[in-house]
Amino acid sequence: MSELSQIVKAYDIRGVVPDQWDERVAEALGAGFAQFLASKHPHSTSVVIAHDMRATSPGMSAAFARGVLSEGLGVVEAGLGSTDMLYFAAGTLDLPGAMFTASHNPAQYNGIKLCLAGAKPISQDSGLNEIRDNAQRILDRSGDGPTADPAPGARKERREVLADYARYLRELVDLRGIRPLKVVVDAGNGMGGYTVPAVLGDQALEALPLTIVPLYFELDGSFPNHEANPLEPKNLVDLQHAVVQHGADLGLAFDGDADRCFVIDERGEPVSPSAVTALVAVRELAKHPGDTVIHNLITSSAVPEIIRENGGTPVRSRVGHSFIKADMARTNAVFGGEHSAHYYFREFWFADTGMLAAMHVLAALGGQPEPLSELGAAFERYVASGEINSTVQDQKAKQQEVRAAYPDSVVDELDGLTLTFPDGAWINLRASNTEPLLRLNVEAPTATRMAELRDEALGLIRR
Repeated sequence: MSELSQIVKAYDIRGVVPDQWDERVAEALGAGFAQFLASKHPHSTSVVIAHDMRATSPGMSAAFARGVLSEGLGVVEAGLGSTDMLYFAAGTLDLPGAMFTASHNPAQYNGIKLCLAGAKPISQDSGLNEIRDNAQRILDRSGDGPTADPAPGARKERREVLADYARYLRELVDLRGIRPLKVVVDAGNGMGGYTVPAVLGDQALEALPLTIVPLYFELDGSFPNHEANPLEPKNLVDLQHAVVQHGADLGLAFDGDADRCFVIDERGEPVSPSAVTALVAVRELAKHPGDTVIHNLITSSAVPEIIRENGGTPVRSRVGHSFIKADMARTNAVFGGEHSAHYYFREFWFADTGMLAAMHVLAALGGQPEPLSELGAAFERYVASGEINSTVQDQKAKQQEVRAAYPDSVVDELDGLTLTFPDGAWINLRASNTEPLLRLNVEAPTATRMAELRDEALGLIRR
């Protein structure tokens, strides 16, 4: 129970409750976070805390708050929220934050996404390891008892954030003048069922020309209908059927904490996150000509092409939100997109928000007469394999074997192994940090060429 290295990951804290952690551990982590802030960010006065709909989230977040208070910092309780709503609170209040969620993981998991004031990310290199060590010392010292009572003067307050979050997003993307659209939204029983009505639906501050058809809006951390992970094709089936059944203009699928959004066109076909990245990039570059846009190295080659065609500067990043956010801050990029359906905005403190990306898609679709399948076709230039995992014990040796099989390719080792061919096709092989897996992505100008490369590469990897 007290071995925190099992749950403190590269970019967040995540594990099974109560097997790997419980409220006592959450309290120690709250105290450890407060100690880290006092040491490295001494101007911090309070921590804003929100939680998702999982059964264990209210108790775990309350325990974390007790730990923060025990070290003399205040707590701002935002209550139920999506991860991007927590980032909004950390940005507008200029406070460090803690979001209790395990995103798309099964019901028995819970976790914490931590950030500094202004929604700046915290990874193992920038503080998670120190927070882990602080909490471990507290647990070792306190045994089975609580960490401590609240420090004198440490105050807790409640702050409603949802309406301000909705208002802020509506200011960034104005949807009032678009043509009427019917939108099926699959919240997967996650936090999209809480935020979508406030931003786009019947609880919005001002009526929009949108008819929202809700799918699984009931908040239920047991995920009774399907996993809240829209990157898995099986989790999109209900949404795809509903879009066609209702004659909708598009469908939106959110993950459990609603920081990712996947898009379905009017035929029930997925719109690739690379196409969404390119679409949003074009819109942002129209407002901010010549700016930088970040894309990770497994997004489609169409993305940097379209960024350049629209006067922007594409910057290629490693896979993972900490790398994208760091590159965005370094370059002051206006926007960043990943093929995992994470979308990052300078106007949103360089943080990721699936809702804002969805609003850009709605604005682009509603601002012209064509269906989404035709609008999206302009951003789909190549054929991709999607990510394919293979169990490999010696990942480095296998990567070298694949590299040797293609001596005429251009080699890039920014993130794993990328081989680019004269016709523009490419292969990327990345090793998992936590499992004996190699992750393969292939893209090519035609389906035949993509299948040929994919099957050749898989033959080498799996033989």
